[in-house]
Amino acid sequence: MQISRRSALAAAVATASAALSLLATAPSAQAALPTPVSAATARSYLAAMPATAEHSLTGYSRDLFPHWITISGSCNTRETVLKRDGSGVVTDSSCAATSGSWYSPYDGATWYAASDVDIDHLVPLAEAWRSGAWSWSTSTRQSFANDLSRPQLLAVTDNVNQSKGDQDPGSWWPSRTAYHCTYARAWVQVKHDYGLSVDSAEKSALSSVLNGC
Repeated sequence: MQISRRSALAAAVATASAALSLLATAPSAQAALPTPVSAATARSYLAAMPATAEHSLTGYSRDLFPHWITISGSCNTRETVLKRDGSGVVTDSSCAATSGSWYSPYDGATWYAASDVDIDHLVPLAEAWRSGAWSWSTSTRQSFANDLSRPQLLAVTDNVNQSKGDQDPGSWWPSRTAYHCTYARAWVQVKHDYGLSVDSAEKSALSSVLNGC
């Protein structure tokens, strides 16, 4: 049976419309985080990390991790991540985002104002301090707090980031279970690359997730 040209055209238009609809609703920010190491590599990294007790927070201050620093022109680290992780982001002459949308992979929410979005340090600064950053130079702490090359900085819903605080995977995970594998891979990579330690509850939680990836 032959299909009329009109029917074929209608089918093609419908297919294209469906594809555009999928593109319009797909969360673009998920691909913005630098791709973490594979689950297999993360498992091997984690296995080599001895579980040790955390260091005291005595002496800790966020000011010891200078951020946000200038990255390019008038754009600082926060503004750079907002542009990287957002869709249709428009900035003014000072690099502040004036419009755009941001999909938060932690909770699946989409936001249309930059003020509703925080830049999460995936491995929190206080957690890094307890895991070894207490002994770092200010220069190394600054590099850690503004690291765009590793999966360490991500635009997420502000109150989700605030509820996470400085917790590690022993007590906190994103509410979207679909993101747990990515989160675990990223966490282990950052800790491995910076020579940071893990505690026993953190290591157990990470192992449990990574074994299912």
